[in-house]
Amino acid sequence: MSLAALIATGALLCPGPSTSQQIITVQAPARATVGTLTLWQQTRGSCFKRIAGPWRANLGRGGLSAHKREGDGATPTGTFRFGPTMYGVEPSPGVAFTYHRLTCGDWWDEDPSSPQYNRFEHVACGAKPSFGGASEALWRIVPQYRYLAVIEYNAHPIVRGRGSAIFLHVSTGRPTVGCISLPETELLRTLRWLRPGAIIRIEVT
Repeated sequence: MSLAALIATGALLCPGPSTSQQIITVQAPARATVGTLTLWQQTRGSCFKRIAGPWRANLGRGGLSAHKREGDGATPTGTFRFGPTMYGVEPSPGVAFTYHRLTCGDWWDEDPSSPQYNRFEHVACGAKPSFGGASEALWRIVPQYRYLAVIEYNAHPIVRGRGSAIFLHVSTGRPTVGCISLPETELLRTLRWLRPGAIIRIEVT
């Protein structure tokens, strides 16, 4: 049964055995750039109770894709964990994950030819990084990166060209280049609620 059908049954999500006690669901039609995001907490057995949402979430300008490639602007579908470190231009909002406040020289390597592709990299402030492509100077990107969680898409293993830098971050009210974004109030509630081991399920409805 699809997530859409499960969620439609009410305030419980029963997706079967899960290794996580927290699930975030994201749903949208394939070509949509706006979807819904819902928070679920395990209650009993394999069922989860809706904690918050559904909220409006902005998605990639390329819609949802099961075959994401670097630069296509799509948000990847599938089930993913969150990276062990959250990041942000602002101080930690009080999260259960390790938190790194972004400073000058903090980049995300989005160059498929780079050996550090799809990883956080720090270079000396003011220095030109060895990687190119669409790599992002994270500390300069506001309001989007005031706070962010890393969605571990294309992470285990990393496949060059399959897409990089898929984050859950602050919304600008417009489509992203592949990330999922929420208004800051909803994002902060989500980041503070999340615990290591949580998963996000992104599905076409």
